Amino acid sequence: MMKRTFLYSIKCRLPFLLLMLLIATVAKAVETLQSPNGKYQFTFSQKEGKLLYSLDYAGKPVVEAGELGVNIDNHLVESAMGIPVDNSNVWTNGMEVTSVDRRSEDNTWKPVYGEYAQIRERYNEMTIHLLKGGKHDNSGNGYDKRQQYLFDIIVRAYDEGVAIRYHFPEAVNGLFMHISEDLTSFRFAPGAEAYHYAWAQSHANKVKLLKSEAAWKEEAERPLTLRLDNGLYAAIGEAALSDFVRGKLKLKVDNELQMALFHPADIITAYDMPWRFIMVGEKAIDLINNKQMVLNLNAPCQIQDASWIKPGKAFRVCRLDMKTCMEGVDFCVDRGLQYIELDSGWYGPEMKMSSSALKVFETRDIDMAKLCAYAKSKGIGVWVYVNQRALYQELDQLLPLYEKWGISGIKFGFVQIGSQEWTTWLHNAVKKCADHHIMVDIHDEYRPTGWSRTYPNLMTQEGIGGNEEMPDAEHNTILPFTRFLCGPADYTPCYFNGRVKNTKAHQLAMPVVYYSPITFLYWYDLPNVYKGEKELDFWKYCPTVWDESKALQGEIGEYIVQARRSSNDWFVGAMNGLQARDITLNTADFLQIGKKYRVEIYNDVPALNTRTKVSTVVQTIKAGKILKLHLQPSGGAALRFSLLK
Repeated sequence: MMKRTFLYSIKCRLPFLLLMLLIATVAKAVETLQSPNGKYQFTFSQKEGKLLYSLDYAGKPVVEAGELGVNIDNHLVESAMGIPVDNSNVWTNGMEVTSVDRRSEDNTWKPVYGEYAQIRERYNEMTIHLLKGGKHDNSGNGYDKRQQYLFDIIVRAYDEGVAIRYHFPEAVNGLFMHISEDLTSFRFAPGAEAYHYAWAQSHANKVKLLKSEAAWKEEAERPLTLRLDNGLYAAIGEAALSDFVRGKLKLKVDNELQMALFHPADIITAYDMPWRFIMVGEKAIDLINNKQMVLNLNAPCQIQDASWIKPGKAFRVCRLDMKTCMEGVDFCVDRGLQYIELDSGWYGPEMKMSSSALKVFETRDIDMAKLCAYAKSKGIGVWVYVNQRALYQELDQLLPLYEKWGISGIKFGFVQIGSQEWTTWLHNAVKKCADHHIMVDIHDEYRPTGWSRTYPNLMTQEGIGGNEEMPDAEHNTILPFTRFLCGPADYTPCYFNGRVKNTKAHQLAMPVVYYSPITFLYWYDLPNVYKGEKELDFWKYCPTVWDESKALQGEIGEYIVQARRSSNDWFVGAMNGLQARDITLNTADFLQIGKKYRVEIYNDVPALNTRTKVSTVVQTIKAGKILKLHLQPSGGAALRFSLLK
């Protein structure tokens, strides 16, 4: 009787025991990671063979569900090497977690230049080691023909955001991987809106994450900024891209985004793919204040002596002859600029393969060595534009020649981007420039991914719908929350050009709001258009790199107020959208409490009887004073606070 009772008890409890076993099995596959401040929570799980995750911020869902992993088509390589061919529809399906490593980091590093004098790098990291195909033996020196695959998912949780990277460990059953698809996806709750850029220099379209939206016929550039239905803001981006294919974002299904590779990539193990990151903020400006995470995801500086790398302001010489170039140098001296730049045409028609950038075009009256020497005697450097056609053909000859001439930097024109080949070539070209003490500005469709930390001679880049296109103020006030999250941009502020669609004070504020270590000013302007306008002293004394930066207030496409400190002085730029508004500036948010400052305030006053209609007001204030500013439609304001002793 006792035996029957025992068996009956087991029989009755068997479903419960099986359920508990199942729960234990599922629980074993779940791994969580929190940011140091506890606000971000990343959860990894597996379901039906898929690698999945979710992401919460401050208790609110951000990514409700997302897939992890890649697709690999290795059938040709495996056939050639005698390895059983993996015919899985999804390469990462069926992988098992073998172990999980965890570590934390908290340090501070000093960039060669930047928006901050020092940057804190604090994160918690989880590496999930996965295996497919049985035990992998990497102990010997021989070639293993068994079908075995190793794959690591590395997750970093910063206080600023969460980043995911895929690592392919060294394998002894074949070194090659043909990556056909990045499966990383982001599924949001319905109602999310994205600021969609179809290409790097396009303008944003605000769209829902719905297939019915026409914008999603095109993939979206990164970073992609979103306003979530729960009130949070998010930005998805890519970091540490130097030898892989560019990734964009496509709409997989309604409300779910997926990374989209430019084309398949070929790698040799061991290999790290670029980071995919997502930043979250309760306010839109939180994204701006957290963007140093992009630099943290890149390797430290690889240039042993970077003392020759000097940020500054530049003036483009529009007429390419010796006299005008020397006048440009003198204008730079007078207006507090550090560089002149000779743009396209100085060495011949840029779109012809026959044009050589090794010599000045025969119709140009320019002695480059003498010009560089004259500029140097005045404390001014010289930049030159070179199209990629010439760079591709002549780079190894150009660089020692330019170093001999005394060229400070090269603006790369019409670069090829997207493919693995051209991405690798471009970043290797920047490395070569560093070997010859030459700075770089990359133009056209290239968007930064933080690589300037590793090679800080990459000063700036375009990848933006800039002032050349004369955009409106709405476009300009979207950019700080979108394009500028991934790095500096060569936007080319103008001042006197009549085609500009916003006010003079709006342009005046740009070098503070828009970060670029090399900032081109007076684009389309000539030295003789300057008539001693007092407000342009702001540009004269405004630096291009900073010790501290704070986005104070703003809304996407409406307005932005940015404060930046250089030594003891603060500069504030306010750029307004299409509607007039009043803003209140609490100086306690950035000035040193208890100290007195001299403040110069430059603002649009349409009633002024001057050609620029910008007023100049000088006050002495104590930190904590409330300043009220009226911003005109498409207008702005610029303020300089000088510490008084």
